[in-house]
Amino acid sequence: MLIAGFPAGAWGTNCYLVAPAAGEECVIIDPGHQAAQGVEEALRKHRLKPVAVVLTHGHIDHVASVVPVCGAHDVPAWIHPEDRYMMADPEKALGRSIGMPLMGELTVGEPDDVKELTDGAQLALAGLEFSVAHAPGHTKGSVTFRMPETTEIPSVFFSGDLLFAGSIGRTDLPGGDMAEMLDSLGRVCLPLDDSTVVLSGHGPQTTIGQERATNPYLRQVAAAGQGADVDAPRRGM
Repeated sequence: MLIAGFPAGAWGTNCYLVAPAAGEECVIIDPGHQAAQGVEEALRKHRLKPVAVVLTHGHIDHVASVVPVCGAHDVPAWIHPEDRYMMADPEKALGRSIGMPLMGELTVGEPDDVKELTDGAQLALAGLEFSVAHAPGHTKGSVTFRMPETTEIPSVFFSGDLLFAGSIGRTDLPGGDMAEMLDSLGRVCLPLDDSTVVLSGHGPQTTIGQERATNPYLRQVAAAGQGADVDAPRRGM
């Protein structure tokens, strides 16, 4: 399997291209602010043909390049229905007044073909399988994508802004909720094997085992399930 990732734009949001191998079809995950050029460079380098864009949530730093990327390759974008409005109205998602400048002149809106994600869905795209889990907390429509373990590689978990190396996504923007975030961490992340590779929306790669041992939020959720108490910061990054 080929996974090409790079941080894009002012927020350093990780965009990923996933394919069975070089020269084959691929899925693009979270083409955010100023990601279009990096996407095209990765497509050329690995000789890939996109078949879909899939989105972990609707914040502008994850969706700003959806329209140009989908338009250039005539592919659909997949997003949870509770976050769909953010593609056309990103200021509302950030708690800003309509009409205020947002990172200069950005082209926002929906691509021509939008498909909606549901909890538990199994997406078969580009010869790959992605399990979708609804994981609210950062936004109401946040989701994660998990690829199954094979004999060659461990399971890969695209966590969006649910789980980072050492932290979690912030919960103080519109639609954020710490109680929902902690529930999602316990329901979606804790059952995963320690060997699961975590590729998040920001920051470096990690594993579930590493986060189970060191992440204060994941430790808090695990301890709560065992009746213990672990101090954690009030919100993520």
